[in-house]
Formats: sequence, structure tokens, C-alpha cells
Amino acid sequence: MTYAQIQELGNGAPADLLSRITLDVHEVINIQYTSGTTGFPKGAMLSHHNIVHNGYWIGRTQRFSAHDRVCLPVPFFHCFGCVLGILGAYTWGAAIVPLTSFDPEKVLHAVASERCTVLYGVPTMYIAELEHPSFSQYDLGSLRTGIMSGAPCPESLMRRVMRDMHMPEITIAYGLTEASPVVTMTEIDDDMARRTQTVGKPLPGSEVKIVDAATGEPLPPNQTGELWVRGYLIMKGYYNKPEATQEAITADGWLRTGDLASQDEHGYIAIRGRKKEMIIRGGENIYPREVEDFLRSHPKISDAAVYGVPHHKFGEEVAVAIRLKEGESSTPEEITAFCKGQIASFKIPKHIQFVSEFPQTASGKLQKYKLRERALQDFPALQPTTENPNQSQALAADHADRR
Repeated sequence: MTYAQIQELGNGAPADLLSRITLDVHEVINIQYTSGTTGFPKGAMLSHHNIVHNGYWIGRTQRFSAHDRVCLPVPFFHCFGCVLGILGAYTWGAAIVPLTSFDPEKVLHAVASERCTVLYGVPTMYIAELEHPSFSQYDLGSLRTGIMSGAPCPESLMRRVMRDMHMPEITIAYGLTEASPVVTMTEIDDDMARRTQTVGKPLPGSEVKIVDAATGEPLPPNQTGELWVRGYLIMKGYYNKPEATQEAITADGWLRTGDLASQDEHGYIAIRGRKKEMIIRGGENIYPREVEDFLRSHPKISDAAVYGVPHHKFGEEVAVAIRLKEGESSTPEEITAFCKGQIASFKIPKHIQFVSEFPQTASGKLQKYKLRERALQDFPALQPTTENPNQSQALAADHADRR
């Protein structure tokens, strides 16, 4: 249905319809389903107040005005599209250039032809655009800012986006559907370290703290714990899931994000990984992002996804799926040799697989649990043995717990 057809439908409505409609800003306007990166999606109930205010602060952080034109290759059914995209632009009078689906060349064409000043996407989208064979044929000089979100941004990618895509003011945003969604953002003039090693500072109106995941007690600066969030942006709860709501939100309004993070003395947040994705190998805590960031420094590697698989002796072992750059080839032995002496031996991936693409949600977020589900087929060493017949059951239980 076209917008003109929608307008035409309104012509038959009673003249006093609007006067009979009563709404409160805190009523639920959107049941927004989570991405499903760690399991089955849940419906987060978001109010008018939640999402309009969040969109306003997102646009303000990027210094939006009526002169901006926002290219949106992200889906509108996800918070990235409907809040960061539509409401971020709407609250500041910026124009929107939407794409019905993501295609790297269509994005490049839209930016060049519509003279867009803003571009949104997850890191894999930016990589696809930069690596497209026709990239150099498009004039992207109109761009100035945008948001890269949904996954960690390697410094090498950030430098390429700023230089080759003419986006010196690009920002990083962190959030989750349950928080409307953006909690923190970098500023348009933050230095490279803050743009790549942190996810910025809390937006106005959002309160954050880093706590001991076991006790809920606040931790001092620069210590890793679970990130909790409170403020106007927190959802009303999960649709038809009161127990899940009670588990997610404390009695005094703190949302348990499930993300491991630290906060420095200047208020900048660094995400260390998902609490459910932290690998515990023989009592040692391993944060997948740390290993992923190291692997991305290999000249042949485009991206890497590190995850844990069951191990009969250590509890868990490190596994990785690696996507190589176009035209490159490698071996597990080469990757292992690259890691030796550079990262702790217990962090070096034991199981290494090369893939052409990662399992992703419709919004472009990585689904690591699907990598785990394929682990028994991918790695023969993980097949149940007579010495460890319960290994497959342990893997299934691990999946259920992570969901």
C-alpha cells in the first residue's frame, strides 16, 4: 500500500475521530521484538515517551538539522530502523532515504544520487560497501556522520569508513531493544580510541552502573561487571511474559542488560561481551571480543566470531568462525601460529573454521548460538565418545540455558 492510499483511507473517517481518541505518552505504542541473537525473540513493550525521546537524543548527538538526509538500509521493523532511523530524523526535521532491503551497491547509489549526509549500518554492511567492486565509482563526498552499531567496530574498519566514505563524524551507538534502544553513544568529535574501544557515554536521561553480576553491588571504575541501565528509556516489560520481565528489571527499575562492561573515570563505557557468551575455560574467564579484536588484526581476516564449545576437562574450549578477505586463503595452523606469543595460550582458539558468511538476524546481527549448534557437525573432536557419552546432552543444555 502506498502512502497516498493510506491518506485516502483517512478521508472516510468520522470528522470527530481525533477528538474521541485519548492517549497517554506512557502508553505502549510499539511491541518491539528483540533480535534473537542468543535465542528466541521476546516482545519488548515500548511507550511513546520511550522511543520519541530516544530518537531525539540520538539525532541531537549527531547534530541533525533539516539540512541532513539520512540513508537507511536497515529494516524498519527493528529498533535500528524505526527509532535511530525514523524518529532520529523526524524529531530534527531531517529527510529519510529508505531502502527496502540491504544491497551494498544500492546503498552506494542512494548516497551518491540523493546526496545523503548520514548513513546507518552494522559493521558487516559497511564492510560490504567498502569491498564492493564498484565502490570507487560512487561519489560519497556528501556524507559526514552516521551510526555504526549492532556489533564491535574494529579500528581498521573505522579508519576506512572515516577516510574512504568521507564520514569524519561517524558515531558508535550501544543499546538493546529493552532500552528503546540506545543507551550510550560516542560524540561526533571523539578520538579514534573512544570510537573503537568504547561505545561512548550514556545519553541524557539514562543512568548506568557496572555491578558485580552475582551480588548486584556497584564496581569501581575500570572493573568489568554487568551493565545495568535505568531511566525514561526502559521498556514497560515483555509482552505476556511477567516472569521474564521480573528477571530483567529489578524492583527499583534497573534493567539488567546481560552485557559485560566497564566504565572509565570520564564516563565512557567499554563493552566486553555478553555475560552468556563469556567463555570459562578451566576457571579462566575469556571475553570473546578480546580474541576477535586480535584476530581482526591479521591481514587476511575480514571478520571473526569467537564462541565457546563444551570440553570434558576444561568445561569450555575456545572456537572461532573466520571470514577471510576476498581472494585470501589460510589454514588453522596459520591462525594458531599468528596467535602464539601474542595472546595467552588458553585464549587461542582450539577449533578454527573458515566461513563465507555468518548466521545473522534480519537486522544484520550475528547469531552465535547458531554457530554453537553447528559445532558438533563442524568439529569431529566434539562428537560424543564412549569416555564422554553425555557431551551432546551437555551441549544441548548449554544452548537451552543461553536462550
